[in-house]
Amino acid sequence: MKNFFETLSNIWKIEELRNRILITLGLLLVYRFGCQITIPGIDTNQLGQLASSTDQGIFSLLNAFTGGAFAKASIFALGIMPYISASIVVQLMGIAIPYLQKLQKEGESGRKTINQITRWLTIGICIVQAPAYLYGLGAFGVQDSAFVLGKGLDFMVPAVIILVTGCVFAMWLGEKITDKGIGNGISLLIMIGIIATMPQSFVQEFVSRTTNNNGGLMFILVEVIVWFLVILACILLVMATRQIPVQYARRTASGGYEKNVAGSRQYIPLKLNASGVMPIIFAQAIMFVPGLIGQAFDDTAAGQWMQVQFADIFGWAYNLLFAFLIIIFTYFYTAITVPTNKMADDLKRSGGFIPGTRPGKETGDFLDKIMSLITLPGSIFLALLAVLPAIVVKLMDVQAGWAMFYGGTSLLIMVGVAIDTVQQVNSYLLNRHYDGLMKSGKNRKVA
Repeated sequence: MKNFFETLSNIWKIEELRNRILITLGLLLVYRFGCQITIPGIDTNQLGQLASSTDQGIFSLLNAFTGGAFAKASIFALGIMPYISASIVVQLMGIAIPYLQKLQKEGESGRKTINQITRWLTIGICIVQAPAYLYGLGAFGVQDSAFVLGKGLDFMVPAVIILVTGCVFAMWLGEKITDKGIGNGISLLIMIGIIATMPQSFVQEFVSRTTNNNGGLMFILVEVIVWFLVILACILLVMATRQIPVQYARRTASGGYEKNVAGSRQYIPLKLNASGVMPIIFAQAIMFVPGLIGQAFDDTAAGQWMQVQFADIFGWAYNLLFAFLIIIFTYFYTAITVPTNKMADDLKRSGGFIPGTRPGKETGDFLDKIMSLITLPGSIFLALLAVLPAIVVKLMDVQAGWAMFYGGTSLLIMVGVAIDTVQQVNSYLLNRHYDGLMKSGKNRKVA
């Protein structure tokens, strides 16, 4: 505990780090404030049905990612998800479109152009999603009387502009946090939205356990212990790697290579879960499809069964398909984000080699085989964490809101962002420490 407070004191002493943390907290506060502002022209007193409709089901996930802004018809109701969708689309298009492939190889200038394409695509997605959200409020039980100005163009046009601007402003906040603050800004906005719903969910679970004679404080203690164990499992999934030894050869005067150079051994860390939470996000997007198919065949028994089964995010049919899709998408996303052939070519050009493996294609095949082997347990582990909320609801009778923090995208994002932010803060502390040693060494030398 003493070391912890000393670390906090050291953080405050470093002016640059202190300023970055204050900027990050200030921008996050602006985002949370905007989440409470309802779209002009909507009566906030008639949004109670919207909030209750998004407590459960698929839309509860979207509401959690927006920090409750979705259920409040806020100016940030679309959240940052259109930007994430645009980023995913651009990344996938980079596989098939030569122009984007060329930009990816151009370094910083290419990255800026790709960012501009992503921003424009974000606006395009928002222009489609904003009117769909406004017209879809009726499906969540919001009465027409809640629209003070009606649903004519005099309301819809300004409301769409406000929602699009809100998403763009949230995107700008995230980029500013990344540039001027600490951590990945977009991920921090999602994390702060998820955390915002956590106290209320825990209070609801606490009241349910203590007032309904449903286990009492002892069961609450068991739930908290299980929750911490799940957090440890998430940390393991985020940080676990397979270290591949690499040695570097030195070119000789005759044009060959002198191998086994002393002290030249390094390691390639191949992550157990190289795809992060993206397979879960892909799978959740696909999980809307069975319900839509069920609605298309509403007059059949199969269509009605699909509507019932795939509307319940804690049902067995939903989660079995969900887990299967996560495993598939984990392999897919790992294949496009971990270019083993490029890694092998880079090693060959720099004179590196894996002991016992020929440089070039054989090294690429070896790395690909290793990635396939470690992706299997990683994908299964990821799938289990994703469906864990459904398991705790069925086996432990946990409230739906609190169960969402036992796994899935929510907990993985929280853990991943927290680890990344702590690592950045720690790098500042280490740099400060090294600078101090260098200055003291110089002073001693002068003396």
